[in-house]
Parts: sequence; structure tokens; C-alpha cells
Amino acid sequence: MSRIGRKPIEVGSGVDVKVAPDNTVTVKGPKGTLTRKFSPIIKFEQKDGQLTVLRPNDETQSRALHGLSRTLLSNMVVGVTEGFKKELEVNGVGYRAAKEGKNLVMNLGYSHQVIVTETDSIAIEVQGTNKIIISGIDKQAVGQFAAEVRSKRPPEPYKGKGIKYADEVIRRKEGKTGAK
Repeated sequence: MSRIGRKPIEVGSGVDVKVAPDNTVTVKGPKGTLTRKFSPIIKFEQKDGQLTVLRPNDETQSRALHGLSRTLLSNMVVGVTEGFKKELEVNGVGYRAAKEGKNLVMNLGYSHQVIVTETDSIAIEVQGTNKIIISGIDKQAVGQFAAEVRSKRPPEPYKGKGIKYADEVIRRKEGKTGAK
């Protein structure tokens, strides 16, 4: 059996999980509500403040969906209780980020400013001029939004200029050696 799929999901106090007959799961918590439709193969069992994900057989499809469904449901529970965040750093001379209303305005070495608008499910916070914190309750949406912001100027390997994740390591290259 899947090691991940077997683990029960702890549902804390203040979190309400409802499973509809069509396998649509709604998770309500202090930070918001998330809804996701799961495969009809997978079954959910709720008792004693714990959620368990069950599969009917050992076919390849149901084994693959078992761990995936458990992880997605666990991320929903964590999202409505704690939330998720990604930290980005802006590196480079003259590169900076600022928050103006609901817009993230970045100077990234282009002839124009790059503007990214905050969505309903995503919150943007700027610390100083070079640290961007993206947070929300949906892990996939936070990661996707952070990837879109990073794609505006990905880090380059020679000087390390650009937008990178806070925990990302940029492999540096030496550059030209010059004439001998």
C-alpha cells in the first residue's frame, strides 16, 4: 500500500470537512474555504477528527490516485488553517519591487516597469525593496503565481541578476576568459 495514502489526515478544531456524494470535498477553516472534486474511485472516511483516504483495489490507476488524493486533501486542510507562502528575492543593480495598491510594480532592467496584479486568492507583500512574499490558502495557486512573477526576469548564471526563490541556489558560470 502507498505509504503516503495510508497516513490519516489530522483535522484540527475549527476545520469542517464535507464530502458530497459525487466525491466533491469542501474544507472550511479559519482562513477560508477550498473545494476540489476527486476521482470517483477514491473513498473518504471520517472519524475521531481524522480523515482516511481509501482505495478499492490494487490496480495501477487506483494506486496512483491514492497517494495523490491524500496529499491534495492534506494540502487543503493545511491551507485553510495555516496557509502557504513563497518568498522571492530580486537581485541586481537598480532592480527593485514595490507594492502600489493591489499591484506589484517591479523595475527589472527593462525600459518599462513590470506590473503584476494581485488576485483574490493571492496576497502579495513586499519587504524592503528586494523581497517579495506571496501567500494564500491554495498551494497550487501560490506556486503558480510565484512562478509567473519569477518568469518576468529569471536569474541568469553570470551575475545572478533576476528574480529567484529565497531558497534557490543559482549555479554560477565563469564567463569569458579573454584573449591570451
